[in-house]
Amino acid sequence: MSKQHPEEESFKDKILNSLNNSDEETSKSDRSSTRQGQQNRSSSASRQRDRLNVSQEPVGTRRSSGAKSKAQNTKKSVPTKKDDKEAKKPPIKKSTRKENVSNNAKTPLSVSSDEMQRRKMRQKEDRIVSKIVTVVVVALLVIGGILGFSVYRYVSSSLQPLDSGSKKTIAVEIPSGSSNKQIGEILQEDKVIKSGMVFNYYTKFNNLTGFQAGSYHFSPAMTLEEISKSLQGGGAGTAGADAKLTIPEGVDIDKIGDIIAKDTKIKKSDFTDLMKNEDFFKKMQEKYPDLLASAAKAKGVRYRLEGYLFPATYDYYKTSSLEDIVTQMIDKTNTVLSAYYDTIKQKNMDVQEVLTLASLVEKEGVTETDRKKIAQVFFNRIAAGMPLQSDISILYALGEHKEKVYNKDLQVDSPYNLYTNTGYGPGPFDSPSEQSIKAVLEPTPNNYYYFVADIKTGKVYYAETYEEHLVLVEKYVNN
Repeated sequence: MSKQHPEEESFKDKILNSLNNSDEETSKSDRSSTRQGQQNRSSSASRQRDRLNVSQEPVGTRRSSGAKSKAQNTKKSVPTKKDDKEAKKPPIKKSTRKENVSNNAKTPLSVSSDEMQRRKMRQKEDRIVSKIVTVVVVALLVIGGILGFSVYRYVSSSLQPLDSGSKKTIAVEIPSGSSNKQIGEILQEDKVIKSGMVFNYYTKFNNLTGFQAGSYHFSPAMTLEEISKSLQGGGAGTAGADAKLTIPEGVDIDKIGDIIAKDTKIKKSDFTDLMKNEDFFKKMQEKYPDLLASAAKAKGVRYRLEGYLFPATYDYYKTSSLEDIVTQMIDKTNTVLSAYYDTIKQKNMDVQEVLTLASLVEKEGVTETDRKKIAQVFFNRIAAGMPLQSDISILYALGEHKEKVYNKDLQVDSPYNLYTNTGYGPGPFDSPSEQSIKAVLEPTPNNYYYFVADIKTGKVYYAETYEEHLVLVEKYVNN
């Protein structure tokens, strides 16, 4: 073989070497890529194992230092950023979760404690309420027992005579149509029995009926049975009366004094003195406040009880005092007027005014029709500011009883002179009947201001003007 040139050989070698180097680099690159892929896969697997084992890894292994720790770390794959963060987390995280769990566990206990507290408070309140109810019930039972005993004693005593040792007799007037209840009230007011209510229930329990109206004389020593029998007998209790006192309608106190003195042993002066006795009047006012309240306020009256002694027939007993007789008359007036008290208030009047006009109507008119017309004439005059100009007032002011009134009599100086004084006057002029009282409370409407009565026939004629009135006077009085 022939020997090659060095240059040729070198060039050839360079080319071969270059090819070899290229193959080696490629091989190295491939091996490096292979190793890098293996490392990446190893690192990925390591991270997965770390994630799986991170909750099981003791915290202390991450925080320990020294050769042992380093040796262990060299065996492990390089941790990722996530692993580093988890590795660097303090142990407080787990403690916080435990605290949360602990707090959650304690919440039901806290609610249960509050509920127990509320239950205790309710139990305490229930005990207090129970005690209060017990005290109230016991107190009611005690009060009920006391009241029951008191009622029993009151009823028992009311069934007995008011005063078993009394020898006094009391005149009692029972109006027509009175119920058992009203009769009981009258007997109680007149101090014959203790309780009108007990009397009412006594009569109902024993089916007692048929009580009669009339005048009676009872004693506080009488039992309810005796009083009931007397009432059923229709005034049988008055059979032993020593005298009958009949007071006519339209008479005044002066005339009543004459009647009492004539039929009894009582002096007229004693009667008129009693009519002027203020202490007696106050006593009657306390007993009959609705009747005598306005009479107590009257000024310039001659007798405060004028017009309040009702015209009727009364039984007189020798054992009866003068006060008993007068009280019986006043009681009768109160009994009659009790049905009209509400009407009087509705008309803005008082008893004194009603009885004053009624006492004039009683003498000026005879029939019910005329009395109602005359009552309206008086109201018309009062409304117009005119004096009533009744001759009855002149006769009372004079203190005389005569048939005819003269012009000179019209000038008498007296508050009772209703020719010179306007209004109702001081008070009643006589004792009017119930019919006259009703006429004042139920007058017949009219526009008359004058009236005159025919002396012969008693018929009354009315006029709206003074001129018409003068014609009627000339025709029926002066002719």
